[in-house]
Amino acid sequence: MSVISLRLPEDLLSEVRSHSKRLAISPTEYMRQAIIQMNQKLLVERQKQKLQTASLKVRQESKVVNHEFSQIEKDPED
Repeated sequence: MSVISLRLPEDLLSEVRSHSKRLAISPTEYMRQAIIQMNQKLLVERQKQKLQTASLKVRQESKVVNHEFSQIEKDPED
């Protein structure tokens, strides 16, 4: 496992210590879990954005297909 050095404002470090004590984990474990949660949140947001982009593409294609079907339904030759 790698080691990093991290500078935190004293008030933030105090919060970390307080929360980690309440959770009965080390401040290091608390920060590790916070980073994991942030990474998961960003992954979910990225996946959501990809789905929204794909949905917009499909929506445009659906409009074209719906228009084509509406033209077929109006075709007097049937």
